[in-house]
Amino acid sequence: MAEPYYITTAISYPNGRPHIGHAYEAVAADVIARFQRLAGRDVRFQTGTDEHGLKMAQKARDLGVTPKQLADEMSSYFIEMCDVLNVRYDVFLRTTEARHHASTQELWRRMAVSGDIYPDRYEGWYSIRDEAYYDASELIDGEGGQKLSPQGTPVEWTVEESWFFRLSAYGERLLALYRDHPEFIQPESRRNEVMRFVESGLRDLSVSRTSFDWGVKVPGSEDHVMYVWVDALTNYLTGLGFPDDTPEFAKWWPADLHLIGKDIVRFHAVYWPAFLMSANVPLPKQVFGHGFMLNKGRKESKSLGNVTDPLDLARSFGVDALRYFLMREVVFGQDGNYTPAAIVTRANAELANSYGNLVQRICSMIFKNMEGEIKSFPIAEPDTRLLAQVRSACAVELPREFSALNLSGGIEAWMRGVFACNQYVDEQAPWTLKKTDPARMEAVLLTLFKAIRDLTIAISPVVPAAAAKVLDQLGIPDGERDLAALADEGWYARRVAAGIALGQPEGAFPRLDVPPEEEPAEA
Repeated sequence: MAEPYYITTAISYPNGRPHIGHAYEAVAADVIARFQRLAGRDVRFQTGTDEHGLKMAQKARDLGVTPKQLADEMSSYFIEMCDVLNVRYDVFLRTTEARHHASTQELWRRMAVSGDIYPDRYEGWYSIRDEAYYDASELIDGEGGQKLSPQGTPVEWTVEESWFFRLSAYGERLLALYRDHPEFIQPESRRNEVMRFVESGLRDLSVSRTSFDWGVKVPGSEDHVMYVWVDALTNYLTGLGFPDDTPEFAKWWPADLHLIGKDIVRFHAVYWPAFLMSANVPLPKQVFGHGFMLNKGRKESKSLGNVTDPLDLARSFGVDALRYFLMREVVFGQDGNYTPAAIVTRANAELANSYGNLVQRICSMIFKNMEGEIKSFPIAEPDTRLLAQVRSACAVELPREFSALNLSGGIEAWMRGVFACNQYVDEQAPWTLKKTDPARMEAVLLTLFKAIRDLTIAISPVVPAAAAKVLDQLGIPDGERDLAALADEGWYARRVAAGIALGQPEGAFPRLDVPPEEEPAEA
């Protein structure tokens, strides 16, 4: 039986349409999920929308609609984003679903039974945009002396009756978790930040609001709604049927990976494990805080007017080219930068020229010079050396790096396999062998056929549609497109026995053009 793997994204706050940060996280999670499937794991991938909270209530009021109407409309855009970007989730969970209210209220009851919920009066700084409370020591000064959160968002002094969670009781248990399980928070820089925060001392957390009513009702206190982060974080359990003792919960929880942005690590690595400890629910195995994808060096914001619709990028450059760029351009966990010109440069240099051209040239030569026949051939030492290089890149190095969530490093290893193939082509010169040694030409082309098959299987989590198109053209069966297939020595003999000739190849990676407005001005 395949080993289960449960991955989640942070659920998106739908008070606006998706931006490049939402797309970056969704694509990264999809690549990881597809890789784990490729590795033979039984994968469950959950995403969704976080639809409660003051921001949603205020946005709906400004638009003259109900919060539910706003949530219905906006969540559809996030579903559309996933569909367009070929993000293959298993569950899209909306926090307005009745099952989620029941799940969240049960988690609250369990925390209350543990003695960790009590009533008090909250007075302090609150950021509506972050849906977060901040200590005065964390604030920074903005223009005109305005107080801002560490994220640079406005804060306001808030006073109201509230239920509190006894977060202060969990400091030592959390520090023990971080020490005993250093893999729990990654990358290392995020772990260090969280440990410093917890070591500085935890204050009890206000976990309900009475100033608005758009949220999950507190059991027994219907005039209170839960703090949106109690509500949002519980989605990871709701999708598995919590609190019922379901087969899904038994199989998939604890989650293997919560993939989130670095700005919400505190909620996932401090508040969430404390809530779960209080409710006696097992903890997830890992929280990974990725960096931001910056627009020409700046974080996207409506006030700056630099918000990019990721669907516009997909339409301009193609879904697979965009996915490849997002995963290739930056070390996963660090901030990255994108421009249309950078997307074009990366996609053309690596996908179109280095890999796509290799596939097109070799398949065209097999089609033209061998009538598309895939057959047995004598293997020489250069052929064996190339296939070993490609096999190492595809079956060892890329899986090792992807397993460690070093996605750009895995693609870099894959590119070494691509470069090895192109160097082999230059050295063997099959166009010359056609005249001097046709049998050797066939051996060279068929060696490259083998290598291309391995390369295409390995990169398929990143560029799934284009990879499927190439593998279809190569005649590789659907059931032979995973990592196990790379170690299957009998695949080529079966392919020969199938007797299916290659047809005229169709390009899977067209060259892209820089949009006119992005081209540098003439001197």
